[in-house]
Amino acid sequence: MSGINEFIDNEVKSNDVVLFMKGTPGFPQCGFSGQVVQILDYIGVDYKGVNILSSNELRQGIKDYSNWPTIPQLYVKGEFVGGCDIIREMFQAGELQSLLSEKGVAIKAA
Repeated sequence: MSGINEFIDNEVKSNDVVLFMKGTPGFPQCGFSGQVVQILDYIGVDYKGVNILSSNELRQGIKDYSNWPTIPQLYVKGEFVGGCDIIREMFQAGELQSLLSEKGVAIKAA
């Protein structure tokens, strides 16, 4: 496993909720990352944002890791959940909140 894969694997497995995104939660640098940040902030879940713009190796590495071509990417308890469209649809249907609860991740909004 390469260094970047180990880094990604460690982030995914050592944090309950991780968002690989363009920019940071406080300053998203693309609309799709911004939408997912807004959703996660709205439901009040603690998560770690990882800025993929900090490294080309990380930007490509996360796509290879998940076999998913787009950013952002959300992971919950080590499992890839999806990108912006999937997260938005799950949130609107109440499925994201259910998934987080089922996985034992605390959320503030029901």
